[in-house]
Formats: sequence, C-alpha cells, structure tokens
Amino acid sequence: MNKKSFFIILLVVLVTTTPTISAQFSIGQQANQKLIEVNLDTTGIIYIKHVISSTNNPVNVNLFEGTISNLIITNEVGEEKDSAMVDDGYGNKSVMIFPSKQKSIIEYNLEDKISMNENLADITISYSEEFAIKFSDKFNLIYVNGNPISLDGKKGINVNGGGELNLQYHINVPEIIKNVQWEEDEFNVEIISDVEINDFNFEQTSKSISFKINEEDKIITVKIPEILLGGPYVTLLNDEKIKHSKWLDNEKNVSITIKPESTGQITIIGTTVIPEFSMFIPLIMGFLIVLTVPFMKKFNLH
Repeated sequence: MNKKSFFIILLVVLVTTTPTISAQFSIGQQANQKLIEVNLDTTGIIYIKHVISSTNNPVNVNLFEGTISNLIITNEVGEEKDSAMVDDGYGNKSVMIFPSKQKSIIEYNLEDKISMNENLADITISYSEEFAIKFSDKFNLIYVNGNPISLDGKKGINVNGGGELNLQYHINVPEIIKNVQWEEDEFNVEIISDVEINDFNFEQTSKSISFKINEEDKIITVKIPEILLGGPYVTLLNDEKIKHSKWLDNEKNVSITIKPESTGQITIIGTTVIPEFSMFIPLIMGFLIVLTVPFMKKFNLH
C-alpha cells in the first residue's frame, strides 16, 4: 500500500467514526499559510487563493465560508495535487493537504456571497487568520464596515489578525461632477453615489454645500477641495444633524460620506471657506498707505 492510499483510507475511517460536533472539523495540524488572498473584480466574482508551506505531515486548511466552486489544488510548478475536502455539516469546509516538499496552492471561487443594490456590491467576509483583499485597479473608493477608504492607487487592504468585516464597493463608479465658480477660480465638487442629485448649491456666506436627494438609505460620498470648504464639518438632512465619515487625500481634497435614512436636502457646513476678494480690499489699501506715508514725508522735506 502506497503512502497516498494510506492517508486516504485513514481519512475515510476518521470521517466515518468521528462523532459530529459543532466546531469546525479538521484532521491533522493546521497548515502554515504563507498567503491568504481574496480577489474582487468588476464582475462581482470572489476569487480565493491560499499558499501553503511544504510539509512532512498531513495538514488542514480551513476554507472561507460560502458556496465553493472551481476548487483546484496544485503545487508551485502547477501540477495538480491529491487532496481531500471535509464538510462538518454546519457549512464549514476544509481541505487536507498530503505531505509535500513543495508549496501547495489552493484556488477557488466563492458564490452567493455578494448582494447587489443597483451597482453597489455588498459582502460580509470572515476568516480566522490574517488575509489580504485585492481589488481591480478600477476601484478607488471602498467602504469597510461603513467607513470610506480611498485606495489611492494601492492594490487592496490587509485584515490583520483575521476577523469579520462588511465590505461595499461600486462595480461601476457613478461620478457626478459639479462645477463651482468663485471669482476667477473654478473648483470641482465630485459626488459618488447611485442617487440622483438635484439643486446643487455652494453658499460662500453660509460656508455650505447643499443638494437634494429623492432616495433613502443610499451611500453618498462628496469630495470637496479643502481650500473651497474647510472643516470641521457638520452634515444635515432637512436641518437635522446626521453622522458622516471623512478623510483627506494627498491632494488636499476632503471626502465626506453619509447614508441618509430619508429623502430631502443634504447640507454640508464647514468652518472655513474661500474668502471673498472684497474682504481684502480695505486691508490692501491700508497696507499701501502705511508704506506710502514715509516716502511722501521724505519727498516733502526736499
């Protein structure tokens, strides 16, 4: 009897004789995972990859929870490996990797994990060990547990220590650009949302930006040049204060994210605003007078 056949028979005996328990079922020691990666693209498909260190003993690898398809296990040179999948009957699946002098690579898709609200994808994902989430390069803005994160050219995020998180992102990013003309300068205010935006307005005197929405429970991110409207900020829905999240990017643009629970007027109020040019006229004239008077006195003495 060869070594591979022995491990397969041992696995069958253990599965048929071990009583069912609520904890995740596993055989052998836990694998040393060099990489755990979740890949998300614009099609909404979740692609998972585990890279396992070489081992002299059978090791167990827990898979992500969900409907698993297209499972394939290879070694580092692409040769398909023998393995066995175990399901504990509670939705927890794992794979036994037989002894190997090479790294093992487990790849599969997760189905039925993403829910869609128009083009906003929503997924809750968890794993007991540290894992990375990588995104298509078309993604720039994501929401982690409701908080906006700008990728700013980065490939993804790392979930240190593992755990559960809720992730949302737009499959096709709906960008609405509103132009603000002030004196001789022009500013772009970017709104990222599926919701229709009406009656957009920038008020210099009240230090505010406002617009109307006709849908509720939609994520809205407003990207504002900080020089146009500075913080701290207050966000209102029909004159009632609502929660918001914000971050400042490397280009000094402030992004404010809200999720209004009803329709109506959204108002973002800042504490600083680009000043009117007329405010500087008295200061400039006074400064010129201070500089001119000594020269006039000197001229009169001659």
